[in-house]
Amino acid sequence: MAYSINAKDHFSTNIYSGTGSSNAITGVGFEPSLTWIKARSTTYSHTLTDAVRGVTKHNATNSTNAEYTSSTEITSFDSDGFTVGTDSGVNNGSHTFASWNWKAGTTSGNTQGGASITPTAYSFNQTAGFSIIKYTGTGSAATVPHGINAVPKTIWIKKTSGSESWGNYHVSLGNTHFVQFNTTGASSDADTFWNDTTPTSSVFSIKSDPGVNASGSTYIAYCFAEKTGFSKFGQYTGNGNTNGPFNYCGFKPSLVIFKKTNDVGDWQMTDDKRVGYNPDNYYLQCNSNGAEQTTNIIDLVSNGFKIRGDNSNGWNKSGSTYIYMAFAKAPLVGSNNVPCTAR
Repeated sequence: MAYSINAKDHFSTNIYSGTGSSNAITGVGFEPSLTWIKARSTTYSHTLTDAVRGVTKHNATNSTNAEYTSSTEITSFDSDGFTVGTDSGVNNGSHTFASWNWKAGTTSGNTQGGASITPTAYSFNQTAGFSIIKYTGTGSAATVPHGINAVPKTIWIKKTSGSESWGNYHVSLGNTHFVQFNTTGASSDADTFWNDTTPTSSVFSIKSDPGVNASGSTYIAYCFAEKTGFSKFGQYTGNGNTNGPFNYCGFKPSLVIFKKTNDVGDWQMTDDKRVGYNPDNYYLQCNSNGAEQTTNIIDLVSNGFKIRGDNSNGWNKSGSTYIYMAFAKAPLVGSNNVPCTAR
């Protein structure tokens, strides 16, 4: 079997060293539409920047703060990556950084699909099942067109005009529950987020929570559908031992983000570049500005990932449930039908 989507054309994990001066990060393989940066070696906040809002606008997953403006973080999206400026949070000359990059790109043709809210700006990539949507809230039940022509399995929403927690939808939690990047909290049940309505192939639903739909407030939404050989969104149950649960993705992951949902627990994120060899897959935490942790918590293999150890709230407490989001380095079988291998 060969997959029509080539993962490296739509998502890329890249690491780099800061220089303290203008620094072009190349090797991404495409011009990113969303770049997420985190310092590995020190306690700087996460930085999310997208092409819809422009390179001077930023948010952090570990913060409730409104969108802020900086011309010294990402200064441009480039044909093979991005350029960072002099800001220490993304380019301190004494530290190393990780970046995760997604490609959207199409900025016209997002038909309404019966939606009640018209986005003020957007960019979408139907091949990879990814879109960025900027919209203004109404304060009451509404629908927003996402443009990806497939049902989103996870949606990340941040209020940009004021301080609010993130609103995160995940298919394994269903349309009644939400989680938030900036907290360790368990999933919560509230119809004020998704109006107890599952996204469709054309729209997602929101209601009245100020985190997703306050009247007159502005928001940015990142929507992800599941694509064979490229992305996978699911759930696993911890068993509390070193022979932890295996999760089949159908590809070797480049990035895995996961969180305990039945109780408090940090958001863990690990990728194939830090260090990228089993068992040395170091982790950062979406909800924290903390430096990279070197505990080995996961194996990234040719067809998915396997959890290692832990019987705490982190990633493998016996009987606890965890959601995950995985993006591919390569499908299980490449375009030439040669199997991908793990290292």
